Amino acid sequence: DPEDVKLDLSEDEEGQEESSELLGGQKPTGGFWTFEYYESFFNVDTVQVLDRVKGSVLPLPGRNFIKHYLRSNPDLYGPFWICVTLVFSVAISGNLSTFLGEMGNPSYHYRPQFHRVTIAAVVIFMYAWLVPIGLWGFLTWRQGTERQIGGYSFLETVCVYGYSLFIYIPTSVLWIIPFEWLRWTLILVAMVISGSVLVLTFWPVVLVTIVVLHTLLAVGCKLYFFQTAVHVPTPDPTTPSTHITLATKLS
Repeated sequence: DPEDVKLDLSEDEEGQEESSELLGGQKPTGGFWTFEYYESFFNVDTVQVLDRVKGSVLPLPGRNFIKHYLRSNPDLYGPFWICVTLVFSVAISGNLSTFLGEMGNPSYHYRPQFHRVTIAAVVIFMYAWLVPIGLWGFLTWRQGTERQIGGYSFLETVCVYGYSLFIYIPTSVLWIIPFEWLRWTLILVAMVISGSVLVLTFWPVVLVTIVVLHTLLAVGCKLYFFQTAVHVPTPDPTTPSTHITLATKLS
């Protein structure tokens, strides 16, 4: 019956629309427990990843990252490895910064601070996932109340946030240089570049929230992992005995 065929096709289209709302055009070929399901999220090549990294480092006015670089094919490959690399670059650079800053302190004994890797991983991955979840939910709600606002999928939102963090990898390495004015300058430059990717993509919906959270991430990493060592001069241990000797002679 032609009517039955038409009804079946409409149901298939509705199901495709529901799945693409979250995945941004991706169509997994199996259930979420299968390898093929997650393989579709990493369906990119080296050229695409490098092009997206370049776009995150050199944001241009009027160029929307999702529309210009993702082109309905967001991925998790780039964001995942960017976050992993950033975790280790921040933790290792922070350890080296502490070591170099304390080299002139005779009472300092170097101990690798492995807990910094855990802290960096928790902070960076929570930021790269929880903030996009909240932003995607807010954009979905705004799209329902204001039809002129175009919506982005959850995968597209996560992808933009992941690639926007790339600039902090070379920045965290340069933070090893023990000059506070240089570190704060690098933070400012990294925040402007990384924040521009997000602002140009999500403008003007949640501009203030994006800028504030991005600033907190950058400044928080600097203050925790790259503290400037302050050396407090220790008193000469021979001073008390000298005073005692002089007092004995005077008496």
